[in-house]
Amino acid sequence: MGLDFSVVPGFFDVIMQGVFWTIAITVAAAVLSFFGGIFFAVIALYAPRVISWPMKGFEWLFMGTPLLLQLFLIYFGLIQIGIDLPAFVAGSLGLGLHFAVYNSELIQTSILAVDKGQMEAARTLGLSRGQSLRYIVIPQAVRDVIPPIGNNMIALLKDSALVSVIGVTELTLSAQLAIGRTYRPFEFYAVAAVCYYIINLGMEAVLRRLERRVQASR
Repeated sequence: MGLDFSVVPGFFDVIMQGVFWTIAITVAAAVLSFFGGIFFAVIALYAPRVISWPMKGFEWLFMGTPLLLQLFLIYFGLIQIGIDLPAFVAGSLGLGLHFAVYNSELIQTSILAVDKGQMEAARTLGLSRGQSLRYIVIPQAVRDVIPPIGNNMIALLKDSALVSVIGVTELTLSAQLAIGRTYRPFEFYAVAAVCYYIINLGMEAVLRRLERRVQASR
């Protein structure tokens, strides 16, 4: 049989569509995981127990179960209670919540590491606890966890391939569609791998630039 990459250009539009949706779902889930991580961290540390304990149970559920199962639960399970989410929304939500839980753990540790005198000084200046967290504590905490959160974003990109199982035509599913028409799995999976690697390099470049800007602002 041999290899025949000459079939790839004929499916360029299919592959590019997959690249587009991979980037789109990665960005959407990354934004949700970042701000969701901050929200979960603040709830876990400062909310009353009647709120923080259920939140911790929610975090335990997402940390203790496979991401694939969570995607199935959100996309196929919620429809049974009348919540019918589009595949892209369900995929973004599943990925975002999954990584928000891990980001929350990082941010909680970083918040606790901020000098308590920062909060006391802010309260002395007349800021409420919420304002002190928003303007003083959380910015410092988030700045210190940019590198590990960046690693989570890279992992999120790789795990975005899982949303193909709920029908999102991202890069992996696009490659499979091309394979189904050409019976050339190696060629198209190899092209998909190269595309993932290029996207990964782009994300790493953006994260390095962000880290340099954060370091410069210290």
